[in-house]
Amino acid sequence: MSDDGELIPPGGPGGPARWTSSAKVGVGTARTAASRLWFTLSHGILNEIYYPRVDTACTRDFGFLVTGPDGYFAEEKRDADHEVGVLEHGVPAYHLLNTARDGRWRIQKQILTDPRREVLIQKVTFEALIGDISEYRLFALLAPHLINAGADNTGWVGDYKGTSMLFASGRRGQSLALACSVPWKARSVGYVGTSDGWQQLSRHGELEERYRRAESGNVALSAEIDLAACNGEMLVALGFGARPEEAGFRAVCSLQEGFEELRRTYVQGWRNWQSTLMPLDHPQGRSNINAYRASTIVLATHQPYSMPGAIIASLSIPWGFNKGDEDLGGYHLVWPRDLVENAGGLLAAGAYDEAKSVLGYLRAIQEADGHWSQNVWLDGVPYWGGVQMDECAFPILLADMIRRSGHFAHGELDSYMDMITRAARFIVLNGPVTGQDRWEEDAGYSPFTLAAEISALLAAADMMDIAGRKADARYLREKADAWNDSIEHWTFATGTDLADRLGVEGYYVRIAPPETADAASPLDGFVPVKNRPPADTDRPAAQLISPDALALVRFGLRAADDPRILDTIKAIDAILKVELPQGPVWYRYNGDGYGEHEDGSPFDGTGIGRAWPLLTGERAHYEIAAGNLVRAGQLLVTLEDCAGPGGLLPEQVWDQDDIPERELYKGRPSGSAMPLVWAHAEHIKLMRSLHDGKVFDTPPQTVQRYLVDKVTSPRRLWHFNQKLRSLPAGLVLRIELPAPAVIHWSLDGWTTSQDTPTQPTSFGLHIVDLPTTLRHHGRHLRFTFFWPEADKWEGEDYSVVVDGDGTLFHAAADEPEVSRRVAEPARSDVEGGQA
Repeated sequence: MSDDGELIPPGGPGGPARWTSSAKVGVGTARTAASRLWFTLSHGILNEIYYPRVDTACTRDFGFLVTGPDGYFAEEKRDADHEVGVLEHGVPAYHLLNTARDGRWRIQKQILTDPRREVLIQKVTFEALIGDISEYRLFALLAPHLINAGADNTGWVGDYKGTSMLFASGRRGQSLALACSVPWKARSVGYVGTSDGWQQLSRHGELEERYRRAESGNVALSAEIDLAACNGEMLVALGFGARPEEAGFRAVCSLQEGFEELRRTYVQGWRNWQSTLMPLDHPQGRSNINAYRASTIVLATHQPYSMPGAIIASLSIPWGFNKGDEDLGGYHLVWPRDLVENAGGLLAAGAYDEAKSVLGYLRAIQEADGHWSQNVWLDGVPYWGGVQMDECAFPILLADMIRRSGHFAHGELDSYMDMITRAARFIVLNGPVTGQDRWEEDAGYSPFTLAAEISALLAAADMMDIAGRKADARYLREKADAWNDSIEHWTFATGTDLADRLGVEGYYVRIAPPETADAASPLDGFVPVKNRPPADTDRPAAQLISPDALALVRFGLRAADDPRILDTIKAIDAILKVELPQGPVWYRYNGDGYGEHEDGSPFDGTGIGRAWPLLTGERAHYEIAAGNLVRAGQLLVTLEDCAGPGGLLPEQVWDQDDIPERELYKGRPSGSAMPLVWAHAEHIKLMRSLHDGKVFDTPPQTVQRYLVDKVTSPRRLWHFNQKLRSLPAGLVLRIELPAPAVIHWSLDGWTTSQDTPTQPTSFGLHIVDLPTTLRHHGRHLRFTFFWPEADKWEGEDYSVVVDGDGTLFHAAADEPEVSRRVAEPARSDVEGGQA
């Protein structure tokens, strides 16, 4: 005990810090750069509040406790039924109604942020439904988790210039201050799990006011509101700042300004923005939520006004109640793929300036070698280290979408050409194999990634043409054509037991490994499925199915009625479709482990993948491409019916019988991320596509080139990360190397040979084309390299069979006897100038 009677709260540093439910019913922020504050709602209370950036959570949750006579104790998030509504469609200001399940009381809250400062304001009304209000006591309970950390927070009781408050600061100094429009009757701080306000009130019915400071731990702030002084109506302000004094100052200013004035300016800012969007609204479904405006809110809320273009994946932490400080990022990070998908949603809604901001942000965070990191903090600092080739292709496609929609000012495209060139260079140097697929799991040939890469190369070629770079444009188109012709070899499986069982000739697989030592085709290899128990990971590539194959239609590479696509859809529906109360929803792939366990316990590194509403939206886009607009409209309703009570779309929905004790109900949101911003972007694009009668974001270049003009490639490609094993007679073998070389080659077993120097491209590759004719059928095209810059020979020979399928890969060098035979003649030919 201190000299002034303070007691050190017992139990420090508190229990393990945990986040909270990801099942959000609302997200919000002001439409101003002056308010760098974002909030989330779940179970009738505030959850994570983010400050000063949308990627830094500062609270776990903030709700109310109620006590009464005879030891009565209740918590609104656990002991009440919750209703949520918006104060106005298209405005993320919320009305929460929490009614005690025992019928004794009701709490109404209106929640928004101050448009001019970093303060969250709640207008709270407490009503006694049984008995008199004087019989009840109301307590605020706040769990600080400042700057993505529940540990090392310090809380204390204090005041700002005479206004009583509670404060907390985190390890980096950022602070919060909790104030009320009526006096606090009692205040206390403590350690979570032992001496926090919940523990004090549930055990003793009183706050221990001598607990005035809790140092460096998982702390909670608690205070009693004087209900008699306000007749149950009050404003509660939570201010944030770089210092406690700044947080307190802001909280006082907001309280003095008053709720109605704050509400007026907050609502008007959102009204002004919503009025600029396309009117894609349609009649409301089973909820009282305008689904279109809910999706636009989600996209705009997740893009900070103070850092334009940076849209995080979700203001949530999947299965957050089971995760702590070790999950630093949650989903409040920027994924370049999600970012471009979200920018497409903005374009579909008519938010052109915001979409252009995304492109500008991508230009700023592009890595020096041309790629984009797997995910990043707002300032572009990488979080995870994977490389996903679709994330390198998507920014090119976004630039082309903006160009084609006429929203670049005169000459503005020029400022993006360096970004586009570097991205295209990275793709041609490192593709078509991706280090990770779009689900961030496996390396190899993914139909989705291939579609994005090929489309991006053609889009980049168009922009190269505009810039007068005709040779570069031609090279990119040639590369795209060669890859497009190889898609079936890489990813279309035929003659499998699964195909026989499904009654189809074949199907596109989820992903095929980049190469195997003993397989003639990537389809003969195995895929290490992630999120599975260690003894249950590898699966044959030819047995894994995914809706990802529909990207070949979405991106315009294959027709919707292509027999291979139709067979693949039969496989997808037989294996991955689940009928839920709202309609069909699809799984990512068979064997997926990213989801709750069978008993409903949270994903913890392993689990069982659940159904993704996003994939219902993607399937609807396929139906539009196939001309089935009615079916697509039905799937739009299914997608919207996957939303939670506030109109927010989850990453996954529960697909099994109800488990009420885990809040899992068939067809309803699971414990995964909610909202998933990407799903809302897909929702908006689907509404726009139905409005237009065609798929909104299909690139026109692929449609014209491959579906209308039916262009095929006269060549196949060989390079060190993609060693071709054979090619059809009559095609050209294009060898692509990382440095200048002279190719020493022969088509008659070295009886005769030729020496051909490579030619440079603008993309870091040096290429040479070696022709074959039909009379070469059955021969081996043998070759080796002399590297002039290093003045040395490669030291081994390579061979490509001039035969049937030109896209088989082989990682090994040629036979030893051939290498010995060619070594000396090759040197004399080149060095003697006898080529």
